Amino acid sequence: MPLQSSLSGRGSDPKKPVNTQSDGKSFDELRHECLLKGVLFEDRDFPAEDSSLYYSQSVPVNIEWKRPKEICDNPKFIVGGADRTDICQGQLGDCWLLAAIASLTLKKDAMARVVPPNQDFDNRYAGIFHFQFWNHNQWLDVVVDDRLPAVRSKLIMLHSASNDEFWSALLEKAYAKLHGSYESLKGGSTMEAMEDFTGGVGEVYETKNAPNNLFHIMRKAMDRGSMMGCSIDITSSAESEAKTSTGLVKGHAYSITGLEEVAVRGQKVQLIRIRNPWGQVEWNGPWSDDSREWGYVSAADKKRLLQNSDDGEFWMEFEDFKKNYDKAEICNMTPDSLTDDTKRHWEVNMLEGNWIRGSTAGGCRNFIDTFWTNPQFQLELEDADDDDDVCSVMIALMQKNRRKLRKEGMDLETIGFAVYEAPDGQDQAGKDFFRYHPSKARSKTYVNMREICERFTLPPGKYLLVPTTFQPHHEADFIIRIFSEKKAGALEMGSNVDADLPDPPMPSEPDEETDEERGLRRLFEALAGDDEAISVRELKEMLDGVLSRRKEIKFDGLSLSTCHSIINLMDVDNTGQLEFQEFKVFWEKMKKWIMLFLSFDTDRSGKMSSYELRIALKAAGMQLNNKLLQLIGLRFADENYDIDFDDYLTCIVRLENMFRAFQAMDQRKSGRVKMNIMQFLMLSMNV
Repeated sequence: MPLQSSLSGRGSDPKKPVNTQSDGKSFDELRHECLLKGVLFEDRDFPAEDSSLYYSQSVPVNIEWKRPKEICDNPKFIVGGADRTDICQGQLGDCWLLAAIASLTLKKDAMARVVPPNQDFDNRYAGIFHFQFWNHNQWLDVVVDDRLPAVRSKLIMLHSASNDEFWSALLEKAYAKLHGSYESLKGGSTMEAMEDFTGGVGEVYETKNAPNNLFHIMRKAMDRGSMMGCSIDITSSAESEAKTSTGLVKGHAYSITGLEEVAVRGQKVQLIRIRNPWGQVEWNGPWSDDSREWGYVSAADKKRLLQNSDDGEFWMEFEDFKKNYDKAEICNMTPDSLTDDTKRHWEVNMLEGNWIRGSTAGGCRNFIDTFWTNPQFQLELEDADDDDDVCSVMIALMQKNRRKLRKEGMDLETIGFAVYEAPDGQDQAGKDFFRYHPSKARSKTYVNMREICERFTLPPGKYLLVPTTFQPHHEADFIIRIFSEKKAGALEMGSNVDADLPDPPMPSEPDEETDEERGLRRLFEALAGDDEAISVRELKEMLDGVLSRRKEIKFDGLSLSTCHSIINLMDVDNTGQLEFQEFKVFWEKMKKWIMLFLSFDTDRSGKMSSYELRIALKAAGMQLNNKLLQLIGLRFADENYDIDFDDYLTCIVRLENMFRAFQAMDQRKSGRVKMNIMQFLMLSMNV
């Protein structure tokens, strides 16, 4: 059966912006209400309070929130067109964001999307502005009021070089609101913001190991409207923002704003223009503002290229750029290769998933015992590229909402992925498959970035994509974007909810009972009394007595809840008690479940790993999807991701109860029934 594409995300147009205000109102509605009431907008979702600035510390100075009309006499949203020189860094360490904003100003179409036009301080001014950002395959419309943090009427965060221009400061505020606070913007990759401004896909080049044609790759990217940034690596936190003798700053994000070739004494020299978001501190080597190299170019080129002002922007020879910088980040509007001149139409699949400790947070392949439990996605490449016998694929793995979660102590996870040839007929590849089959493609390294992206060529066929965190038990939500030249199918594996439960065997006649059954009968009759049936409490007493003799099970007694579930499963005559014939049928099941439990207690601890629950349940005839396994793991696993026997028995008995209830339903409505099973199981398992 052909796979179905999962393009588009959430069932709505990903290009249509979604209103994000908690009351659901749009920018136009909110502004209209303020104009009718004659008041200025005050954003309750992002109040003018210290909590919007910092989450981990008190505000270090006395900050006042000022509207632009309280800062200058005639504020303007944009003066003379939005320009990269409008951006000066404030007291926040978000140079990566400012570098992206500077690149954004060079791309007018993208700028008009992020900063919607027709906003100013004159016509229909109501103290409210809005901006749009790409977020997890959906454009979001973020409104803010224009109260900005200031000290003595001077803006302390991002600001324009001009005292009367405010678009960049308000853009930073909207981006801070998206991520929860200004502090959440401290430190990051320019690529992250460039993607949020465009919905594009990023690639990183290591300048020291770059292809020989890196200049032409970057120039082509600039011509195609790509946004670019660069940075110098640091080896310790002490080097962060340390200034070198050449005027460059380590651990600092710069934007790349131009690439040119000029003639010098009959030779072509490749130049790159770079901007420091500080608005000052520039390269002082060859081709800097006052260097003698400018005396060797034509007057026309010098006039066209050289501004000769201390504005943070400077030129370098491209070879000096490669020697001094370590990374060049390129955010492409499409995944077209920058190494050839072919423009392609790309098909996109978008998938979502979670790593949840105890069930699907299996870690990388170094942890083979849990690696297989990670979410798995099947990718079907049916048709080769035009004029080729292979398929061009770009895979981008992005972890979600990590900036917003910083205040809860959760920063970026170290992530990566691997691609395997898909095994035939398996809904979820198991441990042995990964033990004996090497990957066909994978991310170059595991890295703690929001997104990693790799480009591959693969023969047509079915593949298994496994995204992971580096360490097991680390939780995060993620999305995967898969770009392919020809339409490809993609779906999550392990998504079936089903059961194959055989009818229980008929109980043996009393004169055919085994020694074990006769022993159980004597114990049962001693507890049952005259009614020849046992209650919930009597069942607990009986099972506790029998199971406590099994030294290989770490056992402190069954809960009454578990015993209630057992009676619900086995009480065919609805008396609320068990007769011995009913108990005998249950005991046969119990022996099988004990055997499964012990087989997955690999370290003989008396508990089983919650990561093994999928296999144990499948061996018992029940198949759950990742969502249910994640919830059950959270419900029953302890801090060491283990499940004790009582919780294991509760889980398996309740599941069989529910599946047997649904087996009685009309199987001709199987799609609807399975959806009901999913909902009902979640309720019945108390998760």
